[in-house]
Amino acid sequence: MRLAFSTLGVPGLPIPDVVRLAATNGYHGVELRAHPEEPVHPGIGLTERADVAAEFKAGGIEVLGLAGYARVAAPGDDGPVIDEMRELLDLARDLGAPYIRVFPGGGHEQSRERADATAARRLGTAAEYAADLGVRILLETHDSHRTGADAIRVLGRVGHRHVGALWDVMHTWLGGEQPSESFAALSPFLGYVQVKDISSAEEKTPLGLGAGVLPLTDVVDVLSRHGWDGWLCWEYEKRWYEEAAPLAGQLAAGREHLGRLLNDCA
Repeated sequence: MRLAFSTLGVPGLPIPDVVRLAATNGYHGVELRAHPEEPVHPGIGLTERADVAAEFKAGGIEVLGLAGYARVAAPGDDGPVIDEMRELLDLARDLGAPYIRVFPGGGHEQSRERADATAARRLGTAAEYAADLGVRILLETHDSHRTGADAIRVLGRVGHRHVGALWDVMHTWLGGEQPSESFAALSPFLGYVQVKDISSAEEKTPLGLGAGVLPLTDVVDVLSRHGWDGWLCWEYEKRWYEEAAPLAGQLAAGREHLGRLLNDCA
């Protein structure tokens, strides 16, 4: 498995510094938070996109994916959501990123069936555009669809190879799924896995990997036993928790912890 980290952990950090952090700490890739607060988002021009791609190439680091904020199950018109996905897909194509992340975002006023149908319809519409660009849309286990069982209700309806799953291990754990259950549900669709750690279901301030309660050993074990060889991406939510320790000083220890888990499970 290859290792990456998300720029959610280093809010606003210039791209050359992001690439340098990855290279000096032994990571193979970076997930870019695609938001106007960050250096990379759909509003940047072609020259900026080319510069970002060149920076990553020169540093020998891959752009794993773009973490966007389209909410595919949200109430409302389809058009703006599909347009948002297409903008993210264009940016991913320009940066050479194989994936974009979208959220479910279903509303409390919807029935589960309506939220599922809305998400599947929008993802199905965007799938052909994604296929043309060679980019894959990943639905994250999050908010209204936080478990693998939730996500496959949508993904099974879509049935397109350019639409898959992003397994956020915190949300499936919060939803009461065991890692073996989550993997069994998501494995036919799995793009990559986001790892993290927290102290409890009530206290979600990010911790260093291995310092909290999330079942990272079990996650790596089930992935290893099934021969899965994709990406593990550390999503450290510094942007939402200013009191959290800086990520930069923890990256080497995080990589070493994941390396130990991988070796133990080999």
